[in-house]
Amino acid sequence: MSDSLPGTEIPEEETAAVEPEYGPAAPVPLNVPRTPTGNADVDAQLERLGDADHLATDGHMEVYEDVHRGLRDALTALDARPAPPAPTRHPTAAPQRDPSGRTF
Repeated sequence: MSDSLPGTEIPEEETAAVEPEYGPAAPVPLNVPRTPTGNADVDAQLERLGDADHLATDGHMEVYEDVHRGLRDALTALDARPAPPAPTRHPTAAPQRDPSGRTF
């Protein structure tokens, strides 16, 4: 005994037409222009964004999080105060002495 009602069967050739005949599209690069900023750390992170162009959408998050981390580190480095420059002396200058008489 069949569970379907008589006359309600769909011919096989009609069910085949419902299924797509193509697969999902491959990732396509967005080709977004990246203008150099002049900061090597930031520019490297912006170039890293191009890695997402060749990944499926589910792989983008890892790249974006990595770039975000790198940009945050670059900004943090800009906030760090540089150490004072080391004193320099001219090569022909006489050696300097501290109050105890030691030469440096």
